[in-house]
Amino acid sequence: MAHEAIVRAESAQALTEVRAGFLGRKGSVSGLLRGLGDLDPADRAERGQQVNALKQRIEDRVAARRSDLENARQASALSSRQLDVTLPGAAPPQGHLHPLSLVERDMREFFAGLGFSVEEGPDVETEYHNFEALRIEDDHPARDMQDSFFVEGGHVLRTHTSPVQIRAMTGRKPPFRFIAPGRTYRVDHGATKSPMFHQIEGFIVDDHTTFADLKGVLHAFARHLVGDDVRLRFRAHFFPFTEPSAEMDFSWRDGWLEWGGCGMIHPGVLENCGIDSRKYQGFAFGMGVDRTAMLRFGLPNIHMLFDGDLRRLEQV
Repeated sequence: MAHEAIVRAESAQALTEVRAGFLGRKGSVSGLLRGLGDLDPADRAERGQQVNALKQRIEDRVAARRSDLENARQASALSSRQLDVTLPGAAPPQGHLHPLSLVERDMREFFAGLGFSVEEGPDVETEYHNFEALRIEDDHPARDMQDSFFVEGGHVLRTHTSPVQIRAMTGRKPPFRFIAPGRTYRVDHGATKSPMFHQIEGFIVDDHTTFADLKGVLHAFARHLVGDDVRLRFRAHFFPFTEPSAEMDFSWRDGWLEWGGCGMIHPGVLENCGIDSRKYQGFAFGMGVDRTAMLRFGLPNIHMLFDGDLRRLEQV
């Protein structure tokens, strides 16, 4: 009877209850032990041995059944977690390029197709390269503390990528064409402005370049970046390092957004780089990479590119 009950127990809890029914304080075997006192002394010893032997057999079978149940539990757990090596692997999550990286790469590829080489320069510039060589005089507003970040030792966080133009042209003989993408810094803040932003500078020096060539390059560049529907407008402006000069805007939403500046390189800048301005001329342009990214991805605020919110960047 005990053997059958133990075999039928399908869980550890059920087995504990079966054991209690036989060996517990109120169990049937425990009742037999309590009844030994009612037997004759001659029969008590033999009967006691039989009951103790029964108790031990039940304990042994309960232990064996408990071991079988535990082995079965482990086998079931292993079977349910078995790895199917024929299934395709789970791919880890992949990162993505930042929107600014995407736009800058696209810009580089476009100008590479036009034969432009890439030039780079330091973020911390000398005042000579950032201002003086570009004909930005001491009394120019751009050299005020409220516009530029100055560093000790006659240096400044470059306010534009135009210093790369000076470094690239010095010691080289035209013709040449370069672009210079990189970070720039100004004391500025707003929905479309940031103290740190990205620009891309482009310039060509040859023995025959015109403002019409400049406009043609910029129109092709704008259409490449944001589509054939984009419109550009040029507004007469003044830059110390170009003459004539213009600011350019692109159509954005229901209005216009300033994109950058451009113009024919001033002869004085060419002479500062050791280039004969009577023989060579060129044009230069620079625009914000960040604002281009705003237009391409429909961002209302430039700071969404820098605030580190991965949810926004993943949507882009």
